[in-house]
Amino acid sequence: MANNIEVKELLEAGVHFGHMTRKWDPNMAPYIYMERNGIHIINLYKTAAKIEEANEALKKIAASGRKVLFVATKKQAKDIVAEKATACNMPYITERWPGGMLTNFVTIRKAVKKMASIDRMKKDGTFMTLSKKERLQVDRLRAKLEKNLGSIADMTRLPAALFVVDVKAEHIAIKEAQKLNIPVFAMVDTNSDPRPIDFVIPANDDASKSIEKVLSLVSGAIVDGLSDRKAEKDEQPAKEVDTTTAEATTSNE
Repeated sequence: MANNIEVKELLEAGVHFGHMTRKWDPNMAPYIYMERNGIHIINLYKTAAKIEEANEALKKIAASGRKVLFVATKKQAKDIVAEKATACNMPYITERWPGGMLTNFVTIRKAVKKMASIDRMKKDGTFMTLSKKERLQVDRLRAKLEKNLGSIADMTRLPAALFVVDVKAEHIAIKEAQKLNIPVFAMVDTNSDPRPIDFVIPANDDASKSIEKVLSLVSGAIVDGLSDRKAEKDEQPAKEVDTTTAEATTSNE
């Protein structure tokens, strides 16, 4: 259950501030506590409970060794998402969403491989055999690929889930995920439709303080999942040793 400390922290971060009442989406009604000065106030007890629910699922995904792709291209969320996703070793998109990122993943992987091949050219000296003009073109291409796809360079297969900040801004990403039955976790503000989202976190998705708070809790759960996975891997050899020892003892008897 959501505890009071969590709710207090969410309150201090301004997670409860929704949009003006005239801009609301009626489907968010179950998550709205009240209206104050023409602004909807989000029910933070429901937010805290939803974060716990989302965290439980994200922890399991991380523990299974799969990836969660973070998506946030709005100005106030970009740096926070890049920082938190990097901290829990997950891929992220903070520049423009590349159309077909999920539905045409093979093409996206080709672009990432192109980036790697340019890096190889620079290492083995092939790059310096090009003309000055060609080197300039290759450098520009490398910089463009790095900006758009650098953060997903290690993502060799489709992610197990998406985590989105602002469902309106990232509607293309959400549609692609739906086509492929990839679950979507998202911060959903009072002006957005929560129905396409599998794990709704009702929250203020405009203030950086609010985004920072929710992302800290979410990334923390992923880190826990990764720790569980590591602990399980570390236990495996020990179990094998125990089994081998037991078998050897039995055969000696």
